[in-house]
Amino acid sequence: MRFTDDRYAGERSQFELALRMIRHEARTRTIRECTGLSDDRIRKLYSTYFQNGGAAGIKRRRGKSPRQVTRFVKNSENQIQATTLVALFSAGLLLRIDPQDGVRPCWPRPDVEFGHRLCRAYETYLMLHNKPQLSFEWAWNLLHCISYNDELYLALCKRCAASYVQDAYALDKGVCPVCEIAAQFH
Repeated sequence: MRFTDDRYAGERSQFELALRMIRHEARTRTIRECTGLSDDRIRKLYSTYFQNGGAAGIKRRRGKSPRQVTRFVKNSENQIQATTLVALFSAGLLLRIDPQDGVRPCWPRPDVEFGHRLCRAYETYLMLHNKPQLSFEWAWNLLHCISYNDELYLALCKRCAASYVQDAYALDKGVCPVCEIAAQFH
């Protein structure tokens, strides 16, 4: 049997995604949700390819994934970066933004293709920002929070008409973070 046989394509894709997500320091549960691999298999992949394999700097995050939304709106820089991620999620067909700026998920539940799209969006985000404020797990949290439209939503700026990520329970001045930063210099 050859490794390139089509019958192994699904397993190979799961394996590649798991390794990709481990490189982004995703938690075991996040990797399991996208790949369908068992927790034990994910831990073995990490120990084989990263812990014992000499890939320095890759850490295993423990505990639950972050759930708070304040991280995305605590300052203008985080708000800009969260908005960038939402735009990348939309471009990667993970989210659909309707004409009223309502956000809807495109996937009923994560799978391997979803995981690869999420990784591509996050990798693009890393290229766009010199000092990324949001880890892969925070991006995962943002994707879920914005999809539900309950704690986070897309607001419309009164000055430039751009959409931006906003906390549903915070007072909104109606000004996007870019216009807010620009106002400080005038």
